[in-house]
Amino acid sequence: MNYKPRVLEPLVHRAAGEYPVVTITGPRQSGKTTLCRALFPNKPYANLEPLDEREFARNDPRGFLAQYPDGAVIDEIQHAPDLSSYIQVMVDEKPEPGRFIVTGSQHFGLTQTVNQSLAGRTAIVHLLPLSLDELASFDAALDDLWRVVLQGGYPAIHRRNLGAKRWLNNYLLTYIERDVRQLSEIGNLEAFGSFMALAAGRCAQEINLSAIGGDTGVSHNTIRAWMSVLEASFVIFRLTAWHGKLRKQLMKAPKLHFLDSGLACRLLGIRTTDELRRHPLRGAIFESWVASEIFKYRTHRGESGGMYHFRAARGPEVDLVIRRGLSTIGCEFKSAATMDGDFLRPLQRFEELLSDSPEAGDLTKRLVFGGDQGQKRSQAECIPWHELHRNSWL
Repeated sequence: MNYKPRVLEPLVHRAAGEYPVVTITGPRQSGKTTLCRALFPNKPYANLEPLDEREFARNDPRGFLAQYPDGAVIDEIQHAPDLSSYIQVMVDEKPEPGRFIVTGSQHFGLTQTVNQSLAGRTAIVHLLPLSLDELASFDAALDDLWRVVLQGGYPAIHRRNLGAKRWLNNYLLTYIERDVRQLSEIGNLEAFGSFMALAAGRCAQEINLSAIGGDTGVSHNTIRAWMSVLEASFVIFRLTAWHGKLRKQLMKAPKLHFLDSGLACRLLGIRTTDELRRHPLRGAIFESWVASEIFKYRTHRGESGGMYHFRAARGPEVDLVIRRGLSTIGCEFKSAATMDGDFLRPLQRFEELLSDSPEAGDLTKRLVFGGDQGQKRSQAECIPWHELHRNSWL
């Protein structure tokens, strides 16, 4: 197997040394199976995608698990959710670290099941599509920002040197036809497909459920449920608004970001890098790409939460705020290849607001932009896109 190392590996190894069960979640085709079989080559392997294995695990869980008295890698365990209760009994009797490694492609349902049955017995980690530093090991060309953004980070595209357009088309068809039906009883799949395209058109924007519902022709409650479906299957993530204790009227709506920029581009019908360079949503797509890279950086190192956006009603807007205790990283993202001093003004105004807050502490100001040469200005550190992963975002 031509396995390429993933940033998540140390986290999985550590979890397997501390817990009897390790649960690895993430979107389909993010590399969960490949990771598990590479890290645990001596463990038996079971996949619950085939119907016969799925029925066996559902109808005779004791008999199914009796095949693996010393544990196993069990793929797509969400297809047999009751299996977790039987695994609980086995690991309580023999709580050997790293005994079972289970994976699943559905976040909310799987996590709820695992938390109920395996609370205190499992570590949950998330494997997302390839991050920028991981792309380099796949021999991906990292000299063109827009090619990187257009292709996205699903491993199969890079490992097998496939055309991103065709692969992502097939991925979307499979996702809508199979996964969406499993996650939610959605009767009108055509309307759901239109909703996904509209969501892609609103990446890096604050979420307005009523506006999206009006454009899709469904209620805002339906859009709320559909947003949860996208989040549960790792298509999108939301940045909540950070309020702190600032003496300022602040906007509270969360921001929408796609986890994979290639998927967002495909939903928008963007086919080539030239089209992407000229697209009116180029800046928003770049912002969403940078936000997702930072999200992946933190997630693959075991850091959850702590990411926000900030917007005052009459004041600055900051694309990303990372909080850890009283330490803050304020980030702006600009797709332009040439630096402009005006890009830094929102960060300066944010610093002024933060200085009046009881939560004021250390503030690090960063600008990520589409150029090739970094700059260390007195107002902020200016980071070129291809060096994004060389900075700590924890």
